[in-house]
Amino acid sequence: MEITDKLTKSISETAYLTKENTKRYRPILRFFYLQNQKMNFMLYKEDVFNEFAGKQGFEDYTLEQCDSDLTTLTEWKNLIAIQDTSVAYTLEEFKNKKYRYQLSDFAVKIESLVIELENLHIEGASLEPTLIERIKEGIAQINSIVNENETKVNGWWENLNADFKRLNDNYQGYIKSFYNIRMEEIAQSSKFIARKNDLVLYLREFIKALQDNSYHIEKILREVKPEIENKILEKVWQAQSKVIRIDRLDEELPEQEMRDRNSGKWKNIKRWFIGDEKRDSEVHNIEEKTSEIIRKITRIANQIAESRGNINSRKAEYKKICEMFCNTNNMEEAHKLSSLVFGMENTRHMKGNFERETDNINSSILDEKKIEIEVKPRIRAFKERKDRTIIEDKSEIKRLKIEEYLKQREEERKLIRRYIINGKIVIKDLPEIEPVVRKSVLKWVSQANQTETKTTITEYGEKVQLVIPKNGERCTLKCTDGVLNMPAYELLFIA
Repeated sequence: MEITDKLTKSISETAYLTKENTKRYRPILRFFYLQNQKMNFMLYKEDVFNEFAGKQGFEDYTLEQCDSDLTTLTEWKNLIAIQDTSVAYTLEEFKNKKYRYQLSDFAVKIESLVIELENLHIEGASLEPTLIERIKEGIAQINSIVNENETKVNGWWENLNADFKRLNDNYQGYIKSFYNIRMEEIAQSSKFIARKNDLVLYLREFIKALQDNSYHIEKILREVKPEIENKILEKVWQAQSKVIRIDRLDEELPEQEMRDRNSGKWKNIKRWFIGDEKRDSEVHNIEEKTSEIIRKITRIANQIAESRGNINSRKAEYKKICEMFCNTNNMEEAHKLSSLVFGMENTRHMKGNFERETDNINSSILDEKKIEIEVKPRIRAFKERKDRTIIEDKSEIKRLKIEEYLKQREEERKLIRRYIINGKIVIKDLPEIEPVVRKSVLKWVSQANQTETKTTITEYGEKVQLVIPKNGERCTLKCTDGVLNMPAYELLFIA
């Protein structure tokens, strides 16, 4: 990253958010922003004063203070002051410099961001399957949109990037909320159990939509030729270079920076769906994280249900004890019952297959031999002590296993070679074959089908070309353990 003056200079337009009189500056700029949204771009200081005079925090507000605030905001470049000469009938009126004020572009962006931050906890994020569908439809047009003019290509480009950014932001916000500390608090609410199934279904539907569409997107992106990509990015740049900003006529558009930015956006889209040699695609990461969230939701729901079941069970016990106390005839019986109920609370009753010295059913427990039972803590942090053991030399066993495995592989190879005639395997001409041959043949067909060249390398180091049957011809593959109906493929072994 290059460190430039633009990156290191301070931004005066944000000063109103932290200065001493921010309690006045922020409402004033918010008033300008709301009027700007209503297409009322130019305001007099009297408009601002009449809006705030007498309101909370502005009880002693004066027109002079309002003028001073507007001047300060103008110095910070939040407002643009334009002298109004249309109503100046005298030189004195002109010297008084009656101004109209409007928001600067920077201030509009900053205030928009502030409003977004204020509502961040309210709006949240959602997982919309329609976004991934729109992205798929947009990328599917790439081979046709390349022939359109610059304006249409740029429109397609802006829509694709907007949908992609929204999808990326939404999924990150939604996933992040599940790792927030408040997730455990929400899980304890009474509505969590009732909505648990709906939440899991919502996440699974998103994963399904993501899987259904991402495979198509990945296929299209892998098949796009570099010259088409370059042509589209060139047309996007041509359209961007034609945009003229009236307020920046003296600034030269940074061509290389814009080209690099467009190229970077396209690479990020491809990396998001395809991945690269360094990391998996973001689609793969989303599937893993969402599956983890589903497991977390299910685990918490089970824990809540289990704890509630224990509470209900204890309630029934307490109710029964109360009934027993109510049925006692005198205080002496109540004392005896109390000693039994509250005096043995730490007793543990063990049930198991214990060895006894006698089978006499009349034998007292006091006559039995004492048994020691090791009780392990039921906490996650507990780890059993492991005794050190000597590492045995199993190299001879490994060598025998490897020899056995290689012998078995060689036998399978010889068995498969029997069905290779004239350098190829014609599936429709095969006789009844063994299951091991069928598994190898179908594995080679599957591997070759997943490549563009329809070729694969077998586990024996041989290159195989898959020949697709013409006119969708099918055949029956007979095996010793069943019959399989499939396309009449041919496997051509290439030297």
